[in-house]
Amino acid sequence: MWKLKLSEGNEPWVTSLNNHVGRQYWEFDKNGGTLEERCHVENIRQHFYENRFHVKHSSDLLLRLQFEKEKKVDMKLGKVKIESEEEISEEAVKTTLRRALRFYSTLQAEDGHWPADYGGPLFLLPGLVICLYIMGVVNAVLSEEHQKEILRYLYNHQNVDGGWGLHIEGHSTMFCTALNYVTLRLLGEDINDEAMEKARKWILEHGGLTFIPSWGKLWLSALGVYEWSGNNPLPPELWLLPYFLPIHPGRMWCHCRMVYLAMSYLYGTRYVGPINSTILSLRRELYTCPYHHIDWDLARNQCAKEDLYYPHPLVQDILWEGLHKFAEPLLMQWPLSKLRKRALNIVMEHIHFEDENTNYICIGPVNKVVLLLNLSEQYIIIYFI
Repeated sequence: MWKLKLSEGNEPWVTSLNNHVGRQYWEFDKNGGTLEERCHVENIRQHFYENRFHVKHSSDLLLRLQFEKEKKVDMKLGKVKIESEEEISEEAVKTTLRRALRFYSTLQAEDGHWPADYGGPLFLLPGLVICLYIMGVVNAVLSEEHQKEILRYLYNHQNVDGGWGLHIEGHSTMFCTALNYVTLRLLGEDINDEAMEKARKWILEHGGLTFIPSWGKLWLSALGVYEWSGNNPLPPELWLLPYFLPIHPGRMWCHCRMVYLAMSYLYGTRYVGPINSTILSLRRELYTCPYHHIDWDLARNQCAKEDLYYPHPLVQDILWEGLHKFAEPLLMQWPLSKLRKRALNIVMEHIHFEDENTNYICIGPVNKVVLLLNLSEQYIIIYFI
């Protein structure tokens, strides 16, 4: 049975500037809870599954169940109903305030914060699983119970048409459908499972994996399910420009800047993880033509209509074309390859600074896992050299 735990500051390698206040995590205890409590949890799960297309959010029901038991607060104050023409009494106001205070105090953790999940986006979890898979540490980092919950979460948020949205309330997109399908396969799900077949059918009917947006192209290139030549350039050399220039990445909005930092290093190294039978199978499963027949140059600018919020302006396409056809080939060859190496070294310095400056939490979960992959790739190269 899962239980929410609060940090006591004794976890290895975890630092804090505020005595770990507000740090929460879920811990599984196979002997936890009574038989009645475990049955209640399963009933909650089944009820959510049966209503998953109508109510998308879990409402933290497992957390509420745990806190209600621990705090033993009587929530049975009568509801106050006021008719439109009725005068509001002092007693009605007091009862309403008591109900509100009891409700929120029940959800408050012992250290003072209100725990909650980071629910909604469906493109965060795939990045973590893909990163761990490339590093070869999925089973070392994610226990069997964690993997079960990942599968449960993804299946619970699969849309009726077989796809996954950008977030749990969204219509199906190629970005999240492809990434979550790949995640399920990396965690060992069978290709012939009914839910997997529906997801694969959605992907193929919408053009196949070449129509995934840029972030998806990058992740799948590192995994080995897509080719780096099918990506528009993310040159790390921009970090070498004078800071006063408006196109310097340091002048971008913080989230754009940090994601670009992480992804430009990955693009600059063209890193690809180990190719195994699962990767080769994914290459066969998710494209509308044989992998070796794909026009990767054409694929660079392909994007499913479900994912296209703002089409590329002509000037952007011209820029991508110039960088891809002329700049990148030169930067990959001596002597300009020295410039690429210098740029990658500068980017890696920024990566280390981002880790150290944020106690290895980073600005967000997108750049966190890309930075993690960059660091693992750097140390792998150093090890073999």
